[in-house]
Amino acid sequence: MVAHLFHENAPKDPGASLAQLKRIDLGPYLAGETGALDILADDIRHACETVGFFYIANHGIPDALVTEAFAQSRRFHALPLAEKKKIPQDAHNIGYLPMNASMQRHSTVHQATRPNQNESYFVTHDRGPNHPDVIAQTPLRGGNYWPENLPGFRDGVMAYFNALNTLCQRIVPAFAVALGMEPDGLEHDFADENNAKLRMLHYPPTRIEDNDFGTGPHTDNSFMTVLARDEVPGLAIRLPSDEWLEPPLLPGTFLVNIGNILRRMSNDRFLSTPHGVIVDGGADRYSMSYFHSQNVDRTIRVAPSCTDADNPPKYPPVPYRELITEYSKANYFHQDGFGKGEIKHRYE
Repeated sequence: MVAHLFHENAPKDPGASLAQLKRIDLGPYLAGETGALDILADDIRHACETVGFFYIANHGIPDALVTEAFAQSRRFHALPLAEKKKIPQDAHNIGYLPMNASMQRHSTVHQATRPNQNESYFVTHDRGPNHPDVIAQTPLRGGNYWPENLPGFRDGVMAYFNALNTLCQRIVPAFAVALGMEPDGLEHDFADENNAKLRMLHYPPTRIEDNDFGTGPHTDNSFMTVLARDEVPGLAIRLPSDEWLEPPLLPGTFLVNIGNILRRMSNDRFLSTPHGVIVDGGADRYSMSYFHSQNVDRTIRVAPSCTDADNPPKYPPVPYRELITEYSKANYFHQDGFGKGEIKHRYE
């Protein structure tokens, strides 16, 4: 059955397959060492062209901060369902998304026919009620929703969110150089509050009856994603060989993948790699996906450095807001137009 996709297509040589996932050391770059930017950009370029996933080490985010964020996620997901439903995911894609409330319809990796067996809590920049975008109800620039009676929850979650946002903003110049730009080539795109979301996921063991997944195979609609996982396995990524590899946990690292936005900007030179989740066994799984992208008011364009006379741009300029809105309406049941209309910007 389709739900056994990962097992039926496991690598024949797991060691060789795992070796394709590069472990990139951010330490020299974050320390400002001479020449470190170009070395990091080369490492990122190679990883993006060959697999689309890589580990980052020496990233500067303390283990204690990650541990605390996982503890807060477990506290939230342990709340009664009625309490979580008091802060439902809104049109800005912030808040609580219940079990079986999403489906990877935007994906061409597999034909989604069953909802995802996970529940999620989304946060973004903690814009207060007096923030101009909150007052104006600017689409995709809203504030957060916080559960009642969870002291310390907001502080623990936002400390983790802010740390990842700072880290990713610091390494954007390396991605610019990897694309063939100057280090500040993407500075404007990510200015004035970049689009960032933290998704705190809870997966029960996957009930496999038909076309079932914890999260169906898909690609991310972000510039890059930073993933933290607990010890319960479940994630699989599709290698260029079409084998599905389950990447192990490496202590002190995050797993990073690039998304459809960076693939688009690279004119398909970089890989936005399909991945999904099936949780075997009897233990629940928790993970935290942090999505880092441009300001929603920017236009996504193919980088001129990724085109030439024999390789013209494959994609027209598109407002990032349009790409996000289409993706959300395709995948989330509560969004207006779910399952309706043409998907113009579909990616594998």
